[in-house]
Amino acid sequence: MERKRNKLEIIKDILTVIREKNGRIKPTHILYKSNLSHQMMKEYLEELIVKKFIKEIELKQGKTYEVTPKGINYLEEYNTIVNFTNAFGLD
Repeated sequence: MERKRNKLEIIKDILTVIREKNGRIKPTHILYKSNLSHQMMKEYLEELIVKKFIKEIELKQGKTYEVTPKGINYLEEYNTIVNFTNAFGLD
């Protein structure tokens, strides 16, 4: 059985999903690819917008989300921590 993801992992997953779609993605794609409920996704997106990890862009076709430089920096630092913990068998 898989363990539950923690908050940092979920944020990493959301940012990664957005980044892999050329840095801009519709909320439906985030929902499916990040494996979250609609309510959880909404809460995380709101928090990430407030903390400036992503920005919301209003288009005629609906909303899209884009990773900011701060969000990209989070992903880089997250990967550094994961590599560090793996290197010492702390994963």
